[in-house]
Amino acid sequence: MSRLILVLGDQCSERLSALREADKTSDIVVMAEVAEEATYVQHHPKKIALIFSIMRKFAAKLRQDGWDVRYSELDDTENAGSIPGELLRRAEETGATDVLATEPGEWRLIEALSDMPLKCRQLPDDRFIASHEDFEIWAKGRKTLRMEYFYREQRKKTGYLMEDGEPAGGKWNYDHDNRKPAPGEIDFGGPMHFSPDETVEAVLDLVESRFGNWFGEARPFWFATTQEEARRALTHFVKHALPWFGDYQDAMMGGERFLYHSVISAYMNVGLLDPREVCDAVEQSWRDGDTPINAAEGYIRQVIGWREYMRGIYFHEGPDYPRRNGLNHQRALPPLYWGAETHMRCLAQTVEQTREDAYAHHIQRLMVTGNFALLCGIDPAEVEDWYMRVYVDAFEWVTAPNTVGMSQFADGGVIASKPYVSSGSYIDRMSDYCSDCAYSVKKKTGEGACPFNLLYWHFMDRHREKFEKNPRMAQMYATWDRMKDDRKETVLSEAEVFLDRMSKGETV
Repeated sequence: MSRLILVLGDQCSERLSALREADKTSDIVVMAEVAEEATYVQHHPKKIALIFSIMRKFAAKLRQDGWDVRYSELDDTENAGSIPGELLRRAEETGATDVLATEPGEWRLIEALSDMPLKCRQLPDDRFIASHEDFEIWAKGRKTLRMEYFYREQRKKTGYLMEDGEPAGGKWNYDHDNRKPAPGEIDFGGPMHFSPDETVEAVLDLVESRFGNWFGEARPFWFATTQEEARRALTHFVKHALPWFGDYQDAMMGGERFLYHSVISAYMNVGLLDPREVCDAVEQSWRDGDTPINAAEGYIRQVIGWREYMRGIYFHEGPDYPRRNGLNHQRALPPLYWGAETHMRCLAQTVEQTREDAYAHHIQRLMVTGNFALLCGIDPAEVEDWYMRVYVDAFEWVTAPNTVGMSQFADGGVIASKPYVSSGSYIDRMSDYCSDCAYSVKKKTGEGACPFNLLYWHFMDRHREKFEKNPRMAQMYATWDRMKDDRKETVLSEAEVFLDRMSKGETV
């Protein structure tokens, strides 16, 4: 009896566990562009275009390899509109009663597949280095689940940057060397661009017709849509940017959206690149003497450390994790996140490039858009929804822990030992945004004072009971306590005025 082999849009990999266990001579691959997946959040049009393009090309490749592929395009008249609906339709069409799937990356879909009248066996997604069991074994009995210690175990397990059982160079972490501020210029033209072919152009037309009024634009579109193209993008990064990635990975520049970043996270998240081949290429560049160890270690840590840790936390914490609100923040997301005018150059620049490229690097996400949302007390569910909508690499297993845990401290400290908040001084130190901003980062109060300076102390004051005993925040509370009472009152009142104006929809 034939089985249905489900391949989701972020599972376009020939080494997918469901495909490896399937029988090409009898089983039937089911792939579908469905309205439910395209619209459960209003994804950036570039993200929808990327996934549909990859899916169509992967389906064609499977057919060439001899698979029977039943593929539904979004506009097919018989399209059921959901993954379970498409499986039921194909079961009726073929007589199949069993479904073989690789576990989805979101609780929502895992539960949907479990609730179908068809028998669906979900296999582990072993494209990741750490299985659920691996993470649970590591987490068991620990008072805190800090990424650094998980990462060290991953290094030992994989052998990356290890020599005789010890970390290469004598240190596990070279983060101290990877905090250089924005340089005068960038000697890298950015990630490799690919011209849309006939398949991609057809998808772009579809996306523009169906989702053209959502945040962002489908065109221009330059992403890789095949494994071969993604590997070329990886090679391009390793050769031309990786040596400087470490030094400037936290820097931000108004005229340089990509700096020395790889912009390949989306390719790993959808299956075009395996994290092991990415780390293999990075480590080889270091062993060949082309990349310094701080850059190689910093990048590998992002892949086998942070990326794997995020997934581990997501599944460890359970389905309720994305809606946690440990600080009880209730303010609505302001219009400036959707492109409304703002005088804050750092936010204006980050949102603009997000709208145009569906991309911003990790410090822009954490210390600009994330930091501002946390300081303002914005509902973390709205922040999480925004990140899911606007980035091409956004999938809940990675976005929820990064946003709810790391960025908004809404999980109560599962991921971070303290909130990632800062005044304008951090953004000034790590970027060139402040040099041409309507606000003055040097001004702490009064007309033209940087809002981050006011909001930082407002955050610290309103959450004092929760954080004043945190040893990593004690010094800042001591600084606040040394301020004169009238200065404190001015800071807090001006912060309140700013928040009130923002909530009313005024340009801030």
